[in-house]
Amino acid sequence: MEQTIRKAVIPAAGLGIRFLPATKSQPKEMLPIVDKPIIHFVMDELVKSGIDDIIIITGRGKRAIEDYFDFSPELEGYLKNSDKLNLLKSVEEILNKVSIHYIRQREPKGLGDAILCVEKHIGNEPFLVALGDDIIVSQEPAAKQLITIFDKEKSSVIGVEEVQMESTPFYGIIDGSKISDNLFKVKDLVEKPQAHEAPSNIGIIGRYILTPEIFDSLKQTNPGYGKEIQLTDALKILLKQQSIYAYKVEGKRYDVGNKSGYLKAIIEFALQREDLRDIVQKCLKELLS
Repeated sequence: MEQTIRKAVIPAAGLGIRFLPATKSQPKEMLPIVDKPIIHFVMDELVKSGIDDIIIITGRGKRAIEDYFDFSPELEGYLKNSDKLNLLKSVEEILNKVSIHYIRQREPKGLGDAILCVEKHIGNEPFLVALGDDIIVSQEPAAKQLITIFDKEKSSVIGVEEVQMESTPFYGIIDGSKISDNLFKVKDLVEKPQAHEAPSNIGIIGRYILTPEIFDSLKQTNPGYGKEIQLTDALKILLKQQSIYAYKVEGKRYDVGNKSGYLKAIIEFALQREDLRDIVQKCLKELLS
């Protein structure tokens, strides 16, 4: 059976305030986890999930993303002559498997506004949204897990995970009825509630499958938290028209949108590499002794 979800959107137009001053001239999505940019991990996940058409929403100062996902004859020639062409192999594999398009968000008006920018490209079909703040390591790609649920339910699906109650002010939180261990039918959504106001501890993470009706909902959405167009608020409007499901994604999520999560990801990914494991372990031992 042909896969239902072929298009994905990566919003990458944010200002990266939490990583200033580094992000003044470098996109947050291009910050490296050891030697691979954050956005590369997201692209890998989408390619492994069968996505072949990817729209990256960029903004001012994000040209480095376009340069990264492009062929570089000079560098390729140098590496070929040095017998090191394998260093670019992972990037070229992505370029050979997907079409990548770039759309610019003129102002950082929020995730909802960013998604509205891709309406003409998406057309009247469901699509996946993958945020660059989340790297998810799993046996089955996180995006593919959501696609499997969509193929069954034919409705929007939100990736979620259990969070600590004190962390609810940092997440969109769902109120839902449990269908199975990992699947919920959404009754309501609340953007960044205080712990005592949160309907649950099930937090929305950076993976969504959305039906095209989300665009009409976004057009009806007024600025909300942070005076931005919040996707969560648009989903509340969509919920009045059609069912929305939430799926507890299986795998380990690294929240690289904040410094602590970013540093943890670097250390853990380095420890998983044979060429770096001993060096990192020795450095940590020395620092902690």
